[in-house]
Amino acid sequence: MVLLHPTYFSPIIQYVAIVKSKQILFEVEDNFQKQTYRNRCYIYTANGKHLLNIPIQHTKGSKQKTKDVKIDYKYNWNKLHLKTLETAYNSSPFFEFYIDDLKPIFEKQFTFLTDLNLKCHEITMNALQLDIPFAKTSEFVKEVSCFNGRNFANAKSKEKINLKRYIQVFDQNKGFIPNLSILDLLFMEGPNALNYLENQTINF
Repeated sequence: MVLLHPTYFSPIIQYVAIVKSKQILFEVEDNFQKQTYRNRCYIYTANGKHLLNIPIQHTKGSKQKTKDVKIDYKYNWNKLHLKTLETAYNSSPFFEFYIDDLKPIFEKQFTFLTDLNLKCHEITMNALQLDIPFAKTSEFVKEVSCFNGRNFANAKSKEKINLKRYIQVFDQNKGFIPNLSILDLLFMEGPNALNYLENQTINF
């Protein structure tokens, strides 16, 4: 079993951990932290590594549990994210293959961030043709007996993640960028994305 945060179209390393596990436990009882993949992901545009960020509703003076965080739709970020993905990846080999399945994420307004992230996970698992059961935590436990992948949600981590190169849309101009959103891998590798994930190494 692997313990992970539900994140927004997760970084590739998170799905490397998932394909090597038999069950997923999603951490939802922790305190929400800013500047993590919980509400952001990185894609590859013509200008290089690009941030897609989901604005959230902040509460004054008190910490929020991850499961209680609500999304802020005042700025139509969802339409902007979809447009950015279309601009960045419309020439990728498998963009048309997946985009219709992805559009509901950007057309529906989810109340809670966790619900949106779990829907992103469901769509990704369907694209990878993977069926691995998941559960959500019922309390926060700092030390766990299973593989703890909660750190994969840390977007500012200095830990080097070694992933094998694959062709990216703009890599001839900007070079290979590892560990982007799983969307980058899907749009570029399509059905071969699962094989790519299975061939990466991670320390369990």
